[in-house]
Formats: sequence, C-alpha cells, structure tokens
Amino acid sequence: MKCKICGNETKIINDEAREKIYLKCSVCEAIAIKDEFFVPAEREKGQYDNHNNSIENSGYVKMFENFLDFFWDTIKDEATETLDFGSGPGPVLSKIIEKRSLHVDIFDKFYQPDEVYKDKKYDLITSTEVFEHLKNPLETLLLFKKHLKKDGIIAIMTLFHNNDTEEFLNWWYRRDPTHILFYTPKTFEVMCAMCGLKILKTDHKRIIVLTSSK
Repeated sequence: MKCKICGNETKIINDEAREKIYLKCSVCEAIAIKDEFFVPAEREKGQYDNHNNSIENSGYVKMFENFLDFFWDTIKDEATETLDFGSGPGPVLSKIIEKRSLHVDIFDKFYQPDEVYKDKKYDLITSTEVFEHLKNPLETLLLFKKHLKKDGIIAIMTLFHNNDTEEFLNWWYRRDPTHILFYTPKTFEVMCAMCGLKILKTDHKRIIVLTSSK
C-alpha cells in the first residue's frame, strides 16, 4: 500500500500481540495504522473525556511551559494573534499563552467546533498532541499555511518515533487507540516541502516549529 503522506511504497508492521497492522514508509518515515483499525468518533471523544487536562495539573502545565519556552524567542515582538488548534476539553494552553500577552482563539472538533479561524490570520498557530490523531495531516498543514501571517510560526507537539520497528512495537505511545499516525522530523520535512512550509527548529523528540517557505 502507498504512504498516505508521500505516496511511496510502505512495508507492513504486523503487531500480532495487539492484532493491528501498521504501514511504514522508508522515504518519509511515517508510520500509519491501517484504516480498518480507526476507532469511531464516539470512542475517540470518550478517550479525550478521560484526560486529566486542567490548569490545576502542575505536570501538564509544566509540559506546556516547556513547549512555549522552546520557541518563544522566535515570535515577533508585534505578534498579537494565536490559534490553538485541537485545544481539547480543557484549553489549558490558551490560558498560559494569554498570560504571555497574546490573544488566543481556540478550535477543537469535539469541544470548540466553531471555525473561528475562517476569516483570520495568525502570528502563532499551536497544535499539541493532535497530529498523531489526524487522518490527513497534509490537509491540516495546508489549513495552517492559509491562516498564517507572514513570518508567523506553527508550533507542533507530537512524540516522534525513532524509526526502529522493534522498538515501535514496544512503544507506549502507540497504545492509545486514537493514535493513528506517527512521525519523525523527516516526515515533517517531506510534508513541509509539499505545503510551502519549512522547519524553523526541532528538539528531535516531540516539538517541531514551522514557518512559511514563501
């Protein structure tokens, strides 16, 4: 089968223990679960409803503070507008960003489904723990590009796999049934080339920051 990101041939990763099949691309390094193993929307939402994502969760807040600190020096002084895409049931990140003096719009397909970004452009677009849930990440990146101001940045958090099949089969991150697509920085490099974006910086672990290439 073809890679759903770059269209190249994939190799099968057969998870016999969990009775699931993944497709690994040797070109862009994406690993995607076969479509037949997607969970229905109601089960997906139920998984998110159980997350302890509140401002009172100090570890959760610290994760976001570290995320913001990684790229905050790249934000223009005149920046004012942020979109948090995939804000989840408790939009904690938006509250933290607002404390740093930026206005934040939030969108989430389950919890904040109004497309508030439709007629706007943003200095910063954040998307944390979202891309591993996406069936079509290229479509989402093109949406971000459309709503990004000149010199604006896109900051994404998703845990990268290390491109080792054996370790992937023992990787805790894929055990969440709503996690359907896994990346490396190489995957984002390929997607950026297809979407008119470029990588500004990455920690090679879970954070990648993009900006327009044109």
